[in-house]
Amino acid sequence: MPEGDRRYLALLGSINVGGNRIAMADLRLALVEARFRDVVTVAASGNVILSDERDPASIEAALESVIAARYGFASCAMVRTREEVRAAIDENPFHGTGPQHGSDKMVHSIFLNRQPDPADFDQLVADHRARGGERLAMGDRVLFLDYVHGVGVSDLSNKTLERRLGCKGTARNMNSLKNLLSKMN
Repeated sequence: MPEGDRRYLALLGSINVGGNRIAMADLRLALVEARFRDVVTVAASGNVILSDERDPASIEAALESVIAARYGFASCAMVRTREEVRAAIDENPFHGTGPQHGSDKMVHSIFLNRQPDPADFDQLVADHRARGGERLAMGDRVLFLDYVHGVGVSDLSNKTLERRLGCKGTARNMNSLKNLLSKMN
């Protein structure tokens, strides 16, 4: 890795859902052509590990531009360091062992493009309290969510969360995050 490069995890939203199909080998090639280095795709859901000397915000903009230009749809990109991925696991209050913790499949960290207004988050929690069993907590540009009974039966879809919090995001469950973290070396 050239001096000045850092290793990042890029979490791309809207990849291989809702008709936005991309073969991971093609995505890897597109990113190499866009001059990202050491590009590795993980699973088929828009997880990319790469090296770059730019700051995360610049990398996010470049990734979103590549997706739009090459594939013709908008994707949000959340770029995080290994330390930030580790924190999204370790600081998730619903992850762990014991009766107060959820299963790794149901507990998610939703990476956000900015920190939401605390009042918007508090209102979301208050409004949802009587509607479902999901549990929510806020971290640093990450929303922690335990879907308890499953994502498919929850009113808290990604679109709903984006609208209510006023920011874009993409979610990964604890199983996925642990796998991604293990590949960031």
